[in-house]
Amino acid sequence: MYDWTLSWAERPGGSWALFFIAVIESSIFPIPPDVLLLALCVGAPRKSFRFALICSAGSVLGGIVGYGIGLWGYTLIGEPIVRMYHGEVVMEKIKFWYDTYGFWGTLAAAITPIPYKIFTIASGVFHFPFGQFLLASVIGRTFRFVCVAGFIYLFGARVKALIEKYFDWAALIFLILLIGGFIALKYLR
Repeated sequence: MYDWTLSWAERPGGSWALFFIAVIESSIFPIPPDVLLLALCVGAPRKSFRFALICSAGSVLGGIVGYGIGLWGYTLIGEPIVRMYHGEVVMEKIKFWYDTYGFWGTLAAAITPIPYKIFTIASGVFHFPFGQFLLASVIGRTFRFVCVAGFIYLFGARVKALIEKYFDWAALIFLILLIGGFIALKYLR
């Protein structure tokens, strides 16, 4: 699976797959695009920043979709998504963050491993100003993905060797972080 994922780095379809996963992750999909971004960057370290920008653009577009779901389709689409991620308890907390921290709360959400889709949907539900939402998404998501790409760009060969040697452990750690994000979302008060 690892070799197959790395092979996408040299295919034109790899960038499209990354973009598509980033779009759907910010609005409905549970798996963050960081997994494919990391693999693509390891497979072609010189293209790392290009991959990060593709991932950022897809993620921001997906965030806009999530905002739209919250604004116009919460009952039909957004509410089932929020329930799927056990985000009901957090919706009022998110509103408090928006009311208290505004732009900075959204920016923090764009960077952290807490499922971003809950924040994108909540932004629409609570009518968070779209311009601020978009700016926070662009800055936060780009920062997050450029950090991943920069790490691989700087330490590419060494990181690739480590990942190949400890791939099972790396996958387990990533899974723990992913589950931790969902747990944090569920119990955040």
